[in-house]
Amino acid sequence: MKLTDNKPMDKLREYSSYPAQSVSMFQQSSQGEMDAALSQLRKVAKEFSSIAIGQRIELAESMQHGIMLVAERMVHAGCRAKGIAIGSPAEAEEWATSPWGCVRQLRLLVESLRAIQETGNTSIGKVTRTIAGNLAVNVFPNNAIDGMLFKNVTVDVYMQAQVTEKNLETNRASFYKKSDTQGRDNQGKVALILGAGNIAAIGVMDVLTKMFNEGKVCLLKMNPVNAYLGPFIEEAFKEAIDRHYLAVIYGGAEIGRHLVYHPEIDEVHLTGSDKTHDQIVWGPYGSEQAERRQRNETLLKKSITSELGNISPVIIVPGPYTEKEIRFQAEAVAAAMTMNASFFCNAAKMMVMPKGWAGSGSFMRAIEQVCASVEPRLAYYPGAEDRWHALTHGRSNVIRIGKPKSGALPWTFITGLDPNNENEILFHEEPFCAVLSEVQVGNKNPVEFLEKAVEFCNNKLWGTLNATIIAHPKSLKDPAIKTAFERAICNLRYGTVAVNTFPGLSFVFASPPWGAHPSSTLNNIQSGSGFVHNTLMLEGIEKAVIRAPLTVFPKPAWLPTHQTAQTVTRRIVEMEEKASWAKVPGIVWASMQG
Repeated sequence: MKLTDNKPMDKLREYSSYPAQSVSMFQQSSQGEMDAALSQLRKVAKEFSSIAIGQRIELAESMQHGIMLVAERMVHAGCRAKGIAIGSPAEAEEWATSPWGCVRQLRLLVESLRAIQETGNTSIGKVTRTIAGNLAVNVFPNNAIDGMLFKNVTVDVYMQAQVTEKNLETNRASFYKKSDTQGRDNQGKVALILGAGNIAAIGVMDVLTKMFNEGKVCLLKMNPVNAYLGPFIEEAFKEAIDRHYLAVIYGGAEIGRHLVYHPEIDEVHLTGSDKTHDQIVWGPYGSEQAERRQRNETLLKKSITSELGNISPVIIVPGPYTEKEIRFQAEAVAAAMTMNASFFCNAAKMMVMPKGWAGSGSFMRAIEQVCASVEPRLAYYPGAEDRWHALTHGRSNVIRIGKPKSGALPWTFITGLDPNNENEILFHEEPFCAVLSEVQVGNKNPVEFLEKAVEFCNNKLWGTLNATIIAHPKSLKDPAIKTAFERAICNLRYGTVAVNTFPGLSFVFASPPWGAHPSSTLNNIQSGSGFVHNTLMLEGIEKAVIRAPLTVFPKPAWLPTHQTAQTVTRRIVEMEEKASWAKVPGIVWASMQG
C-alpha cells in the first residue's frame, strides 16, 4: 500500500504545533468514558479469547492496513513534537520508532497465525546450544529480504535452563494449544496497557502482543507526553475498536492509578519507571509501603508485567581495532546515545572500558567527535533539564559538546567514574537525558576484562534490560577469548545482549522477545518482568542475543551521519507491509546514497 498524504484529522490540528508535554491539556477521558470502555471490553473478552484463527488473521491485516494509512501523519506529528525538521535525515528516527516495528510485527503475527492454522505451531529457525548448555532458537532473519538488507545480522533467543527440545515444541504459542475444555482463558481477560511517552511504537506493540500472543482485549492509556498520537491509533485500529477488542483513553497519573486497581482490569502492563511500578505494586512511598514490602503483601492484587528502563552499558573488549573500525563503532554508539534525543530505555548510557588500554581513550574521543557533528536536540521529555543539572552539577570531569538552542541540551560526557564508588548516582539512576558516562574496570587482557566487566554490569549498574558488547572478530579467533566472550554473553543479566550493534534493532525486528532479564522480583524489579513482541510466541525465555559484523557497507540508516536515512526508513516500512521484493531495490539505492 502506498503511504497517503492525507491531512491530520481535525482534532489534531489544534495542537499539532505544541510541544508534546503540553498535549495533556487537550485530552482527558471522563469517568463515564472509561467506565463505558471497560464495560464494553468486558462483554467481548470471552468472545475474543475464542475467535477462530482466521478471524484473528483478518483483524491483524486490517490493523496493519490502518497503520499504513496513518504512518506518515504519525511520523510528522512526532517530528513536530520533538523539534525534528520534516524531510531531514533525522525524520528517519520517527519512521523507525513509529510505524516500522508495528507494521513488521503485524506481518510476522499473521505469518505465525497461518503457521498455527496449518501445522499447529509457529515456525522457528535453527535450534542450537549456548556455551552454558541452554537451547538457543534463531528468530532473525525471518526471510531472505532480512538476510539481504541486514547481512550477517542474527538474533537468537537463549532459553531458560528448564526448556528442552520437547517442551520448546509443546509450550510455545500455548494460548492457541489450549482448548476451551482445558480452560483457555474461557472467562476472557482485560489487559490495561500503560503506554510509554517517548516513542510511538511501544504502546502499540505492547497491545499487539497482548491481543495476538495472549488473546486478551486491551485498554490502552496514552501517556500525556505523546497523547497526540492517540487519534492516529484510533483511526488505524478502528475495526478492533468498533468490535470493542481495544479502547484508547487519555489522562495522567491519577487516571492511571484509578485504572490499575479497577475491578474490570485483570492485568497490567507498564512501560515507564521502576518508581511508578513500585507505587502501583506496593503503594505510595513511606512507612506503609515499607511495611508491605516487609510482609511481602502487595497492594496490587493482579498480575503486572513491565519494562522500566536501564542504565544501558556498552562494553568495549580490547582488540586490534583500526581507525576506521573505531570510527564506525563510535558512530554506532553515538547513534545509540543521540537518537530520540537520548530518551530511550536502550540508549547508550555507560561505557565500560578496559583500564590501562590505549584504545579506551581512542574510542571515547571518536564518540565525542561524532557527537560534535550532531546538532543538540530538543529535550522534549518532562524533567530532562532538571535531571541533566542534577547529574552534572559539581563535577569536574564533564565534557559538553554542541551549542544547544533554547530547550535543547548539549551532548554530555562524564568520564573517569570510580567503579568502587557505591554512592555514584550514575550507577543507580537512569540518566533519561543527553548524558553518556565512562568507567574503566579490569585491565587490557580481554579474558580478565570480560570477567570484570560482566561483574560490574551485573552487580553495580541498575537495570536488566539491555547491554552491548563490542568485540573484534580477530580477537575472537583466540579460543580462550572466544570462550570468555560467549560465557560473558550467557552471564550478563540482561534481556537483550547486542554484539557490535544497537540493541534497539532487536526491538524493531519484532520477532525477538523484548523485555528484562527474568531474574527480577517484585521486591527488586530492576528493568521489569515479562517479554513483549516475540512473534514466534516462545516461552521460557532468558534473553535475546543480536549479533552483527564490526563494520558494514552501506552505512546503516540509523547512524547519525546518514544523509538519506529518512528515505531508507520510509521505504523499509513500505516493504515490510507484504515483505515485497519489489521494494528492495529502492531501499538499497537510497542506502547507497547515504
